[in-house]
Amino acid sequence: METNLNELKELFHLKDQDIRSYSPLTLAYIGDGVYELVIRTILVKKGNCPVNRLHKKASSLVKAAAQSGIMEVIEEKLTPEELSVYRRGRNAHSPTMAKHATMADYRRATGFEALIGYLYLKEEYTRMIALIRMGIREEDI
Repeated sequence: METNLNELKELFHLKDQDIRSYSPLTLAYIGDGVYELVIRTILVKKGNCPVNRLHKKASSLVKAAAQSGIMEVIEEKLTPEELSVYRRGRNAHSPTMAKHATMADYRRATGFEALIGYLYLKEEYTRMIALIRMGIREEDI
């Protein structure tokens, strides 16, 4: 992710916002897309394979239960600021719920996505990728 958000800001005339004021569901919205893109990038960079296989593997890694599992691994490694963002996301009341997920998994996954969105918008890509890497086992990718 060498392109930074400053280029987007310039090209689209975006103003700086205080991301601490963003709702946790807004952070989760962007975090969901960023996390899926990271996972897809990892899978594609591992080598060419049928799209159906890529989709199955990506789906297994981005589903709520998998994201919840990542949080179980990384939660104790979060900074106080990151933990606060995660908790805000986890405690946010979403009008929808993921299919095939428990409420607990869905809430932890929403917190995880909020954290990823927060780190992405802060342009803390190295930390974001490090946390994702801590939470994903080598045999799962």
